[in-house]
Amino acid sequence: MLLLEGDWIGQSGAIPAFPPAALDAVGGAPLDAVGGGTPPGELGGGALLALDIAGVGRWDTGLIEFLWDVRRAANVRGISIDTANLPESARKLLGLLPDRLAEPRTPPRRRFRPLTWLGGQTIGLLTEIGVLSILLGNTASGGALALTGRARMRAVDLFANIRDAGPSALIIISVVNFLIGAILAFVGAVQLRKFAADIYVANLVGLALVREMAAVMTAIVMAGRTGGAYAARIATMQGNEEIDALQVFGIPVSDYIVLPSILALVFTMPLLYLYGCLVGMAGGFVVSIAMLNITGPGYLNQTLGSIAFSQFAFGFVKSIAFAILIGVTSCRIGLKAGRSAADVGSAATRAVVTGIVGVIALDSLFAVLANVVGL
Repeated sequence: MLLLEGDWIGQSGAIPAFPPAALDAVGGAPLDAVGGGTPPGELGGGALLALDIAGVGRWDTGLIEFLWDVRRAANVRGISIDTANLPESARKLLGLLPDRLAEPRTPPRRRFRPLTWLGGQTIGLLTEIGVLSILLGNTASGGALALTGRARMRAVDLFANIRDAGPSALIIISVVNFLIGAILAFVGAVQLRKFAADIYVANLVGLALVREMAAVMTAIVMAGRTGGAYAARIATMQGNEEIDALQVFGIPVSDYIVLPSILALVFTMPLLYLYGCLVGMAGGFVVSIAMLNITGPGYLNQTLGSIAFSQFAFGFVKSIAFAILIGVTSCRIGLKAGRSAADVGSAATRAVVTGIVGVIALDSLFAVLANVVGL
């Protein structure tokens, strides 16, 4: 017989651990779980272990846990447990527990299968391209409806996104492009001064900014500043179940969230590109006047004569393409983010990295196309 006494409250920390070896012992006193007594005799296979809980006061799942340990140890030795003296509630709880713990499954051995890995990556890439295409198509149709005045987005959301992506970014755009123009002028001045071609620094700075640097640097800044903010904002809405609420009410997420974000970038990026060109040329002008024997009117005249309108058009188109890329990828990353706080940070990081890498890759594609068409 197993004698139990006192209170058996799990949170008290006073529940003793049942030693399975006690079932193998031989003795003349009752098996006392509280005082550490000895069993009444040898309990061999087919024996019956009775429970005496007359002295038990208050109890909770701590008692059930102890009895479960006793039952599992007894089952290993072929001993049956007599639960007739237990309260009805305790018998029901004990009956819900298995007689033995399940054996831990051995994890399958992972083997490197390059074709399987490549196939999975390819399927994932094609799926993501399809989702992005659908998102871009919905945004394009929403933009067309916006031009006709039938868009389902709120004008206040569009203006708020334009303010965040445009005027709020002027300071950092000014600093970055001014320094880029100054660096280009400095590098050009060091080399061209050796050949007495100081005046061509204006050509170098103007053409590099208009054709490449202003559009690319502005896009990289916007990918890190605005793209990451879009992804973090949408991921936070995902975690707060705001996206689920919009879907329950039948409000299209592409019209309510994605469309204002992308249109804000499409409207502001070309203007920021032109502003970046102007500020970058000002940086090159300051360095050239300080380092070279060039007059201000001469520098401006050389700059205006070296840049064709087609170069401005080329950079303008690139800035719009960069805006669409940053907006679509950032919103997509935010929409597929998880619901925890860590997922918000991960989404912002992925949006920044994807935006920067995507801008550079798309710029290289534009460089190839410009070479093909002769720009």
